[in-house]
Amino acid sequence: MPNQQAPALQISQEHPPRAVATGIWQVHALARQSVMNELEALLRKTAGKSGIAWDLSGVEALDHIGAQLLWNAWGRRRPGMLVVAPAHEDIFARIEQAGTLSLPRASHQRWYTGASLHRALHKFTGHTLGFVALIGQLVLDLGTFAMRPQRGPWKEISSNIFHIGYQALGITALVGFLIGVVLSYLSAQQLHTFGGDIYLVNILGMSIIRELGPLLAAILVAGRSGSAITAQLGVMRVTEELDAMLVMGMPHGFRLILPKVIALAICMPLLVIWTDAVALAGGMAAAQLELGLSAHYFLQELPNAVPPANYWIGIGKGIVFGSLIALVACHFGLRIKPNTESLGQGTTLSVVTAITVVILADAVFAIVFKGVGFY
Repeated sequence: MPNQQAPALQISQEHPPRAVATGIWQVHALARQSVMNELEALLRKTAGKSGIAWDLSGVEALDHIGAQLLWNAWGRRRPGMLVVAPAHEDIFARIEQAGTLSLPRASHQRWYTGASLHRALHKFTGHTLGFVALIGQLVLDLGTFAMRPQRGPWKEISSNIFHIGYQALGITALVGFLIGVVLSYLSAQQLHTFGGDIYLVNILGMSIIRELGPLLAAILVAGRSGSAITAQLGVMRVTEELDAMLVMGMPHGFRLILPKVIALAICMPLLVIWTDAVALAGGMAAAQLELGLSAHYFLQELPNAVPPANYWIGIGKGIVFGSLIALVACHFGLRIKPNTESLGQGTTLSVVTAITVVILADAVFAIVFKGVGFY
């Protein structure tokens, strides 16, 4: 770049001061660090001084970067005395029209105000109607799948069973074993005080098989697989893959939602059985160390302490919990907007909602089957 074309700024000491800009004020000319440092030093001298006459008629070329550099030095407003070439007037006019960027004012409305309650009710109603519509579409897809099983999403179901079920065996086994150990130790201390050591089998069997096993497995799956499902659908929304599927005539429900619901309905009962077994093993090991109850006695008394109905209630909970987790995860995944902020919020809300729905469903099971599974 020739010397005469380099951006330059001269500030005279006459009264009033006069600043004359010449050369090329474009990004390729301003990219040189030495030139930029010199111009910034000169512009800093003009900061805070009023009455400076600016002459930009000698500027050969100007782009938005060079104009913004001058605009910032002017305090983001046009100086009183300014001479600009007609070709460069539009650039400063656009910068002036853009104004100063400002964030929207935060709302300070209380949660108990009418407007806030109305928004919350409207949002809750929208989620409820969307969830009901999702269940209705699932029923229709199940009917289509039953009538034409050869055209069903078998590969998607198999893949989801592997990712949701098989890969969750490790974490469910670890947590289940530790819960069994903790529950056994705490119960053993209280029972030993009253001489009821033999009832430890009853407490562990009923609590793990009927309640803790299904609930623990569901919470782990909701946090692990539910969040993954929501994030997967959310990313597909951000990358417009969902729109591309609709253009190609591939319905979301049959190819995305149905396989996940079926896979979780199959995996959850198996994970419940696995979690129950590992948790009972942990409780049995702790009982032998704490109270001296042998593994043979524990396994011999377990069928007498826990009626078979409790086992089937736990299996039924697994099916219901798995279906609810898949539906909630898919519901929030499909409602994610095409931006990263909505993706993070939707994934978090999906996990919290799924765990809450699982606990509510467990409470319903406890009320409905309160007289079942006891001698």
